Amino acid sequence: MTLAKAILVGAAALGGGLGIGLLGSKAAEATGRNPGASGPILTIAIILAALIEGIFILSAFAV
Repeated sequence: MTLAKAILVGAAALGGGLGIGLLGSKAAEATGRNPGASGPILTIAIILAALIEGIFILSAFAV
């Protein structure tokens, strides 16, 4: 693996980590504002986290 490819995979991992971190932060904030909606918020957060991770995995294999 060349250095450029390694940097691109690292950038994709960093972006995925930031995305999941922001998702968790906003999901916790939304649950704090409306505790009654914690079930749907959790469901959406898990689905979006899986999609973010899937995009990283695809980008890691594409490089």
